[in-house]
Order: sequence, then structure tokens, then C-alpha cells
Amino acid sequence: MSLRNYINKIKPNFQEGGRLHAFRSVFDGFETFLYVPNDTAKSGTHIHDAIDSKRIMSMVVIALMPAMLFGMYNVGYQNYAAAGTLASASFLEIFFYGFLAVLPKILVSYIVGLGIEFIVAQWKGEEIQEGYLVSGIIIPLIIPINCPLWMLALAVAFAVIFAKEIFGGTGMNIFNVAIAARMFLFFSYPSVMTGDTAWVATDSIFGLGNALPDGFTAATPLGEVAQGIVPQTSLCDMIYGFIPGSIGETSVIAIALGAILLLWIVYFLLKRMMSSFVNWVFFRKEKIFTMSRAYTFIYVVEALLVLVLAMAVVYMPVPHEEVLISSLCLVLFVKLLLLFKTYQIFFPKMYGTLHLIVYFCTLELIPLLVLQQVLTYADYLSVIKI
Repeated sequence: MSLRNYINKIKPNFQEGGRLHAFRSVFDGFETFLYVPNDTAKSGTHIHDAIDSKRIMSMVVIALMPAMLFGMYNVGYQNYAAAGTLASASFLEIFFYGFLAVLPKILVSYIVGLGIEFIVAQWKGEEIQEGYLVSGIIIPLIIPINCPLWMLALAVAFAVIFAKEIFGGTGMNIFNVAIAARMFLFFSYPSVMTGDTAWVATDSIFGLGNALPDGFTAATPLGEVAQGIVPQTSLCDMIYGFIPGSIGETSVIAIALGAILLLWIVYFLLKRMMSSFVNWVFFRKEKIFTMSRAYTFIYVVEALLVLVLAMAVVYMPVPHEEVLISSLCLVLFVKLLLLFKTYQIFFPKMYGTLHLIVYFCTLELIPLLVLQQVLTYADYLSVIKI
């Protein structure tokens, strides 16, 4: 709350007539990133709420997290495997080496790309467009780990200026910014984007990882096929992503997790829209608001738990059958909980009946069933006979 008060205190300095009015778009960008804006559409065919493109783009960024996290781990995995020290390395050593190798590329991508967007917004006197929030994380994921930072900065600057801002900004560009950056690197510096020296990090970072010999090479499975060599990598490693390649594109499972998360969000939004319409027709506004809060909270918790289960499959030796059963039990529990909340909020009289049934089952039937099982087991052990 103190941060909110501080922002409100300095906000007049950035408004019309304030001494820092020239930086209004920068202040607005940071404010709306930290807090949902209060302004809504007043007319036209728009949804009249406060959700802006930052919140929509953040969903896509979250969906990219599995690919990014696995990409960091795979960078370390390839380095330790190439040095022959994989067996003696811990999970954290492998991951943090990849984290330190990938983090500078993410920072350069965002600093250069958002910096250009901030400058253009100031020059035009417009609000900052948030479309680069997604492009800024995609670009580092689709390049090799050995791509120099200065080349990445050039590619980002070229893509943002000539593939986006020159057309008018977010929503008006005809080329994808991330693809434009990769094309710039591919045609300008082909030796960095292809070949057998681009895919495995060869330097030690803060005591982590291994310094590999100069000229070390490691081909991707597709590179081996192109050379007429039968790949030695197993199919499972190709699916899991334990192969050389661009940082975020090796793991089919991690990318699929992101796609499933986006589909889950679309399903949630469609269901939310339909339920909002039904609630608006049949129920009072207070009950709709209460149900919306419960609905959102339950699904957010479910999504986080499902993500934990999915990451356990990728990073830990957990049997897939146990994860599948746990996921199904979690989904079933959430459905029952939503049904219970629906009866509790919208049908209080029926809720009383439901509560009576649950009470009766819990305190009367279940103890009898437990007692029956105990006696049956006791009879089996010949302790008592019935």
C-alpha cells in the first residue's frame, strides 16, 4: 500500500503541466505494469473492464516459462555432458549454470527492445505498447546459446524498429518481431546461427560449468541427419529435450505444457463468459461477485498445482501413472468444490439440504462403512468371527 501511495504522490509531476511531463509515457508504463489501470473503455465495441494488454501478454509469458526453465537446465546439461562430468554434477549446479548463461540474453533483449519502445513512445507522445513483453522472452529462446550479446542487441534493435515501429507499433506490424530478429541473425551471421559450434556453452561461469576446448563441436540430431549420420540420441531424449539446439526449442514436453496452459486459459475465459451471462440473467449482482471471487481463486490454485505436477514429470523421476492419477483426483476435487460453492451461494435452501446429506454421510454412513471394513479385516485375521 505504501508503494501505491508513493506512486500517487509523484504522479502529478508526470501529468500535463508537471515538471516531468516529458516522461509521462514512461511513468504510465511502470504504473500500469505494477497495478491494473482504473481507466476503462467508455464507448464502442469494447469490453468495459480494466484488463489491458500487459495482463493478456503476461499470460503468454507464463506459458513460456516451462520452455525457458527447461532451456536453462539443458544449457547446463549439455555443458556438463560434453565435459564428461554430468554424473558428478547436482541438479542445482546444472540449472544455475544454464541460468547464468541465459540470463544476460534475456536482459539484453528486454533492455534494448523496451528501451526503443520507450523512446518511440516519448517521441510520439503516446502510451508505451506492451507487445514486446512476449517478443522479449521469445527472442532469447530461439537463438543458440553461443550467440554474442552484441549480435543479439543488433537483431533486437533491427526487429523492433524495422518490423514493428516503422509500421506503427503493436497490432499494426505485418511481420513477427521474434522471427524478424532470428532472420536478421541467420542472414547476417550464419556461422553463429548454424553449424556444430553454436549449440553448447563452452565457458565456465563463476566457478560453475566447464571450460571446453576451443573449436569444440556438437551437432544437433537434424544436423547429423543432414550430414548423412545416424543420430545416436534416443527418441526419449529428443522428446524430453536433452539435445543440442536453440535455448528454448529442444523440449517438446515443455513447449506442450505452455500450449496446454494457454488452452486452459482460453477454456477458463470462455467458461467465465458463459457463466457470467447466465448469472447476469438469473442471479443478483452480489452473489455473482461472490461466486466470481471463489471461482477465480479455486482455478488459480488448481492451475498452480497442475503446473507443479507437470514440472515434476519433466524434472524429477516421478512415475507418470502416479502424476496422472493425482491430476485426475485434483480436477475431480475442484469440480466437486465448485459444485459445493455454487449450491452454497446461489441455492441456500438447497445448500441446507446438501449440508444435511453431507453431514449424514460423514457422521453416520462413513463410520459404519469403516467399522464394516475393520470387522471384515479382523475376521480375515481370525481375531474375531462374525
